[in-house]
Amino acid sequence: MNANAIVQKLWRLCTVLRKDGITYQQYVTELTYLLFLKMMAERNRETGSLPKGMRWADLVQAGGLKQLEHYRKLLVTLGTSSTRLGRDDELVPVPADNATPEERKRYADARPLPEMVQEIFDSASTFIREPQNLATLVTAIDELDWFSDERDQFGDLYEGLLQKNAEETKRGAGQYFTPRVLIELLVRLMQPQPGEVIQDPAAGTGGFLIAADRYMRARTDDYFDLGEKAAWQKRQAIRGMENVPGTLRLLLMNLYLHDIDSEHVHLGDTLSDKGTKLGRANLILTNPPFGPAGGAPTRDDLTVTATVSSYQLPFVEHCIRALQPGGRAAIVVPDNVLFEDGRGKALRQMMMDWCDLHTILRLPTGIFYAQGVKTNVIFLTRGKSETGNTKAVWIYDLRAQMPKFGKTTPLTESHFEGFEKAFGTSPHGAERGPDEGEAGRWRMFTREDIAARGDNLDISWLREAEEEAEDGLTEPDDIAAAILGHLQAAMLEIESLSAELGGDLPEVVE
Repeated sequence: MNANAIVQKLWRLCTVLRKDGITYQQYVTELTYLLFLKMMAERNRETGSLPKGMRWADLVQAGGLKQLEHYRKLLVTLGTSSTRLGRDDELVPVPADNATPEERKRYADARPLPEMVQEIFDSASTFIREPQNLATLVTAIDELDWFSDERDQFGDLYEGLLQKNAEETKRGAGQYFTPRVLIELLVRLMQPQPGEVIQDPAAGTGGFLIAADRYMRARTDDYFDLGEKAAWQKRQAIRGMENVPGTLRLLLMNLYLHDIDSEHVHLGDTLSDKGTKLGRANLILTNPPFGPAGGAPTRDDLTVTATVSSYQLPFVEHCIRALQPGGRAAIVVPDNVLFEDGRGKALRQMMMDWCDLHTILRLPTGIFYAQGVKTNVIFLTRGKSETGNTKAVWIYDLRAQMPKFGKTTPLTESHFEGFEKAFGTSPHGAERGPDEGEAGRWRMFTREDIAARGDNLDISWLREAEEEAEDGLTEPDDIAAAILGHLQAAMLEIESLSAELGGDLPEVVE
């Protein structure tokens, strides 16, 4: 059974749990716990990582009501930072107040659970109430043939589940899921290389980081036979930060199933001091959150966007500052980053001075599951100096005169063929296809042209009424996404105006 068939089988089981009051996102979280335990057993990694009695076989052998009780105890035990393993992997309890010196020494000599286990099960609990529902899940997972003759399918399986969750969830997990076809495109264009530090400061479920790692493995025969460099590549090269605990759990699971044991993927707010711990990067691939952030950045180094209380502008400044000289980035941003006055204009000027902003891709509408905000990808390379690095900006308009993307018309790789050809083979934008003029999608604007526009980069020349592009929408989900997009775009403009006037927006409760 291939990974897609396994995904379909496991997803069908979700209908069983829906009767137990479990949402799609809760179901994926529940599967994360169970799949992790099963994966540890399949890969013979339980020894030294999981206490005896808290392993997959123990869960399978428990039956009926005892199985659910055992599962609840297992989650609490593995999710407690004080849990420790003895010499023979036995569970060593926390000493009681009246514990003997021998008991205290035994606990002191015991090993804590591996950091990955602690983070996966941190504050874990189950949403399952009916023992039969847990038994159905455990039996299904235990009976599946997990491995093909050619490769391990765990990673593909889990990514498939995350995608299914994003498709079904217009809010929640869906907002962290960037379409995989777009991720693969940006990775191909940016060409990550072994030995580089690759960062996503808004990592979500890890799509960019995993795609970059997969790209390098496919093109490097000796990816993990690099001598002393092997451990660095596996544990140090991939770096990221995620601010939502539940999403971090999915992210860590996704990385682990793809054999990425990074020591630099953490829970935290990139726009706080924690963000500086990400360090400098050779390559940044990211789709930062959009909209009100509930307050200005608390980092001292984000001086241009220090008073901005939305996510998108400060995240772009982080990326500019985090790049090494010669480092490159591909960043998904909403339209207001390209046209907003005040701090937005100052940020664009900084970006074009510090970096070579060589390419902008205007993305079609309707390609994100949770958001209808109009988006772009900006491609830039950090210069060696902080002045005059952008000489010209090439813009590809993939938004005008495009199909009505949504559930009925998904975005595919073929839609990007024209842009990929125009972009060229250099990740720094050194090779360009010819300017197609006003009748084409691909045009070049000099730095002087942009300055004459007041450094406004929201440039379009192919005309198509937005209303016409939305007239053909028929699916309720697509119509709702379009409405949400208009509302969010309006909020971004109001927020920008409020910031210019020196006021604060009231907190938005979702």
